[in-house]
Amino acid sequence: MIPPTWRYVWNNSADPRVVRAHTLTDAVVSARPRVTLSRPDCAGPVLAYGGLPQGLTHVLPFLEQRRGTASQRVRRGTSWAELTHGRAAPDADLLAVGMPRDRVPARLPRHSLLLPFRVTLAVPVGPDPQDVLGRLSRKARQQHSREMRSHRRTLEVATAEDDFAFFYDGMHRPTMTNRHGEAARSEDRDSALVCLFRHGVLFFLCESDRRVAGMLCRLEGRTLVVRLAGVARGDGEAYASGTYMAMYVLILQWAAEHGLTRVDLSGCEPFLSKGIFQFKRKMHPEVTLPDNHFTGKRLMLRIRRDTPSVRDFLAANPVLAFGREQDFEAVYFHDEDRPPRLDLRGNCPGVLGQRLVHFDDFLAGLPDVARQPPVVHPNPF
Repeated sequence: MIPPTWRYVWNNSADPRVVRAHTLTDAVVSARPRVTLSRPDCAGPVLAYGGLPQGLTHVLPFLEQRRGTASQRVRRGTSWAELTHGRAAPDADLLAVGMPRDRVPARLPRHSLLLPFRVTLAVPVGPDPQDVLGRLSRKARQQHSREMRSHRRTLEVATAEDDFAFFYDGMHRPTMTNRHGEAARSEDRDSALVCLFRHGVLFFLCESDRRVAGMLCRLEGRTLVVRLAGVARGDGEAYASGTYMAMYVLILQWAAEHGLTRVDLSGCEPFLSKGIFQFKRKMHPEVTLPDNHFTGKRLMLRIRRDTPSVRDFLAANPVLAFGREQDFEAVYFHDEDRPPRLDLRGNCPGVLGQRLVHFDDFLAGLPDVARQPPVVHPNPF
C-alpha cells in the first residue's frame, strides 16, 4: 500500500524531480494510448477522449456533464498517430486528446484548438488585509460587509484532530457527495489528515458562533493552498449562499495578516463554463499553468463534424486556449443563431484578451452531417 504522503507528493508536488519522474511515468503508461467514445442516450454531440489517462478523471466527465443526458462509453486501444490525426474515433463529433507537451504537433491540425490540460487560480496578497476587499466588485464588497454583520460571521482556526473529523466527515464528504455523486474527486481521509491537516490550517466559518462551513488548506512556504472545502451536512442552501465567498475573503485576509504572499485557490479544467472558474474569477486571481506535473500536459480539442449540436455545445462552453505567444486567451464561438457567451467572462490576470471565432470560418471544410443521411455503424469504432 502506498503511504498517503508519497501519494500526495506524487500527485501535487512542484519539486522538479517529482515533476520529471511523473512525466517519464506518464510517457511509459501512455505509450499505447486508449480512446473512450461517449455516446449520449438522447441529443448532443458524440464525444471522445484519448491519450493521457488523467483525462478520464479531469476532462471527459466534465464534457459529459456539460452535454447532459446519460452516456454510453466504449473504450479501445489506439495510437498517438491516430489521435493526432483525428482518426482514433471516427464516430466522434468532438475529440479531446490529452498529451504531453512534446507530443503537440508543430502545426496544429485544422479545426483544432490547443488548451492547457488544467489551469491554476491564485491570488497574490500583500501586508494589508483590507487590500483583499479591493479585489471584489463594489456590489460584492457591500454584500460581504452587510452579511458579516447580519450573520455575525467570524473565522475560526481549528487545531485538534476532532476538529478535522468534524470537518471531513460532517462537511467535506457530504458536500462532495451531494454536489458530485459518483463523480466526486477528493483526497481520501488518511491523506487529508496526514498531508493537509498536519501540514496546514483548518478554517471554519462561524455564524453566531456556529460552524457552517470549512476549508482545509496546506502551507507551502509563504503560499497557502486551498485543498478541501465543505458546508455543514452538505447543505445545498448554504452552498448556494454567500457563505463560500465570505470564507474566501476572510482566509485571504488571514493570509495577509500572517505574512503569506499567495493563496492558491486550486485549479480546474480550461472551460469558462466551469462553475468553479466563474466563482473564483470574482476574486481576480492570476491564471497560470499548474506548478505540478500538469504543467507539461496539453489538451487538443478537435472538431470533427459541423452539426447543430456541436455548434450548440461549443457556443455554450468557451475555452481558455493558448494564443500565438503561448499566452492564454478566452475563445468564444458564435454564429448568427448563437451569440458569443460573453457572460462567461475570462478576464483575469494571465488571460491576455479574448477572441471571437465564427463557426462558418472555423468549421469550413468539415462534413455537414445535418445535410447528410445518418450513417449506421455496427461498431462504435
